Amino acid sequence: MTHKQKIEALVGLLLGMFVAFLSSTIVSNALPTIITELHGTQDQYTWVVTATLLASTATTPIWGKFSDLVSKKLLVQLSITLFTIGSVLAGLSQSVGMLIGFRAIQGLGLGGLQALVIIVIAAMFSPRERGRYQGPIAAVMSIATVAGPLIGGVIVDTSWLGWRWTFFVGVPLAVIALIVVQRTLNLPVVKKDVSIDYAGATLIAAGVSTLLIWVTLAGKNFDWASGMSFFLVGLGIVLLAVAIWVESKVEEPIIPLRLFRDRTTTLATLASIAVGVAMFGGAVFLGQYFQIARGYSPTVAGLLTLPMVIGSLLSSGISGSLITKFGRWKGFLVVGSLAMSVGFFLLSTIDHTTPMMQVGFFLFVLGAGMGMVMQNLVLAVQNTVAPSDLGTASSTVSFFRSLGGAAGVSVLGAVLSTHVANLTTSGLSALGIDVSSAGGSSAGLSNLKELPEAVADVVRASYGDGTARIFFIAGILALLSLFAIVFIKETVLRTESGDEQLTAKLAAAEEADIESEGAVPAGMLPADVSSRR
Repeated sequence: MTHKQKIEALVGLLLGMFVAFLSSTIVSNALPTIITELHGTQDQYTWVVTATLLASTATTPIWGKFSDLVSKKLLVQLSITLFTIGSVLAGLSQSVGMLIGFRAIQGLGLGGLQALVIIVIAAMFSPRERGRYQGPIAAVMSIATVAGPLIGGVIVDTSWLGWRWTFFVGVPLAVIALIVVQRTLNLPVVKKDVSIDYAGATLIAAGVSTLLIWVTLAGKNFDWASGMSFFLVGLGIVLLAVAIWVESKVEEPIIPLRLFRDRTTTLATLASIAVGVAMFGGAVFLGQYFQIARGYSPTVAGLLTLPMVIGSLLSSGISGSLITKFGRWKGFLVVGSLAMSVGFFLLSTIDHTTPMMQVGFFLFVLGAGMGMVMQNLVLAVQNTVAPSDLGTASSTVSFFRSLGGAAGVSVLGAVLSTHVANLTTSGLSALGIDVSSAGGSSAGLSNLKELPEAVADVVRASYGDGTARIFFIAGILALLSLFAIVFIKETVLRTESGDEQLTAKLAAAEEADIESEGAVPAGMLPADVSSRR
C-alpha cells in the first residue's frame, strides 16, 4: 500500500471505530424513554447496556486470534457488517427482550472493531511511525464518548425522530466505513493451514461472561456474599481453568500462554487491567456527579468533561509525535500513569461544593495521563511480540483493559451505592428527619424529583461527597499500573510494519527451504542469497 492508500484506509477504520464507540454512549440518555415505551423493568434497563459489554469483551481475544489466521480485511468487513445489522435490528425492536438480544449482536461487531482497528494499524505502520497516529485514534475515542450522550439526548427530544434513531443514526456512517475499507485496505494474506480453537474460544467467552454477569448483578439482584455469588464465581473460575488447560494443549490457542513468558506483555496486561478499572470505573460516575450532585443537564454534563478530553487529545498527540521522533516510549508511560494517579487523587478531594474550574483542572490532569498510557501500552506489546502474534497480543491487552473496566463499573458502583446510603442516613439524621419514615428510608435516585426539597438536597449532597471515594479507589488502582509500568523493559522501536516483518520472515523461511532442497554446500550460494543471509 502507498502512503496515500494507508491514510485513506485509516480514515475508514477510524470512521468504523467512531460509530462503534458512539453506539456505546449514545443510548445512555435514551434508555429511560426506551424502557418506558417498551414497558421494561429496572433489571432489563441494566441488561440493555450489559449485553453489549459482555459480547464485546468476551469476543475481543477471539477476533484478535482470527486476525493472525485469516484475512484482516475480511474480518474488519465482517465486524462492521455485524455491528450494522445489530444496529438496524435494535432500532426495530418491539420489546426489551428483543432489544437486549440485538444489542448483543451489536457487541459482537463492537468487539471486532475494538480489536481489529488497532491490529490493522499495526500491520500498516511500523512501531516507530505509529506514534504520530495516536492523536487521531484518541480523538475518535474521546469525541465519540462525549458526543454520544449529547447526540442521544437531542435525538430523543426531537419529536420527529424518537429513540429508535439512536440506533439508526450510525448505520450510514458504518456503510461508508465499509465502502472505504473495501476500496482502500489492501493487506497481504498469508496462506497457511488454519486450526481454530473452538473449545478454547467457547470456554473463554463462557468464563468471562459468567464473571461479568456476577459483578453486574451482585449487590443488586443478590448479595455479594450469597449462594448465587459463590456459584457464579466458582463456575467462572472452573471454566477459565479448563480454558487455560485447553489453551496449553491445542496447536493454535486463542490466547497463547507463551505470550506471558515475555515480561513486557505480562506487565502491560496487568497495567491494562488497572487502567481499565480506573478509567471506565472512574469516568462512568462523572456524569452522575455533574447531573445529580451539581444539578446540570445531560448536555452540560457532557460538555463539562471536555477538559479531560482535551487533556487526552493533547498528551496522546504530543507523546505520539515525540515517540516517532526519538524512538523512546517508556518515559511517557511512566509520566502518564503518574499523572493519571495524581488526577484521580485530586478528584478524590471534591465534594458537592467544589468550584467547577477546580474540577475541570483535575479532569485535565487525569485526561493527560490517560492519553499517554492507553495506546502506548499496546504499542509496547506490539513492539515486543513476533509479527505472527501481533493480532493476538494486541487484542489480549485490549481484552484485559475492557474486562477491568467492566468489573470496575460494577464494583465501584456498589461501593458508591453503599457510601451514598450511609451519607444520606447521616445527613437526614442531622436534620432531625426519621430515616425509617417513608421520606427517609426510600430517599434516592428513583424518587429524587418527588422528595421534599430538604431531603432531595441531602441526597444530592451525598452523591457529591460520596463520589470522591470512587476516585480514591481508582487512584490506588492507577498506582498499581504505575508499579507494573516501572518494571517494563524498554526496547528500541522497530522501523518495519507488522506486514513487512512477516513478509521478511516468510522470505527467509522460503529461502532456507530452497537451500535445503538443493543441498547447496555452505559457502557456495549465489552472491545475492549470501548477502541477504
